[in-house]
Amino acid sequence: MTVENYGVLKGIVHDTKREVDFDTPHYQVDVIGENNTHYRCAINVMSSSAQSEVLYYADDHFNASEITHLQNLQNGYTSLHEDAANHRIALDYVRGHLFDPAKMIPLPHEVTGENNDLNDFIEKYMTKAKKESAPVYIYGSKFGPENQKDKIFGFEPTNGMHNIHMNQGNSGRWKKDNGIYHDGGIFIQFHDDWVAIFLAFLTQSWCTDKKGDPIKFCGFTEPHKEYE
Repeated sequence: MTVENYGVLKGIVHDTKREVDFDTPHYQVDVIGENNTHYRCAINVMSSSAQSEVLYYADDHFNASEITHLQNLQNGYTSLHEDAANHRIALDYVRGHLFDPAKMIPLPHEVTGENNDLNDFIEKYMTKAKKESAPVYIYGSKFGPENQKDKIFGFEPTNGMHNIHMNQGNSGRWKKDNGIYHDGGIFIQFHDDWVAIFLAFLTQSWCTDKKGDPIKFCGFTEPHKEYE
């Protein structure tokens, strides 16, 4: 089926919050898009499966020549479904060759101390983005608007992005989210450099067919290739 309402949100970081009191905590980011519209971006920092962890990789000097087209987007949400004219800018971790998956590392979401868990690393980049008013580009699935206050930041109506991670290679209950060129991720456009943040789950396969379904299980550290 693939994730619904897949696209990219462009905006400026307004606020952040660690969500630690729920079964599947997220790092929450309040991004302002078009016409002062607020979006809550829910970034997974913990898996709902006891057998899985969140994999993380950040490139502090991402090759901007691959994503210069993002700068031309207007603030706000842009749909990237197959029938959209700008589907070409959608993300695919397996086929896009954006990074070496072997560089991803599994991280706990919250550990006592500094710079040692996923919340810490994401917060570092979001804090800098807020301070410098750097444009952020959040790939994932849009939700809302819903006629109620946002449960984290209190703005109304609630509105935002989730599935900000790899969205293929799933088995079981999450198989319905599989699709190629439907992966989530984060790009931040600083003055001198682009930062790219990629997230996946340890249980996802990197050997997928043209529907994004796993052909076999191959982990992020194993050799893998594009399957037709």
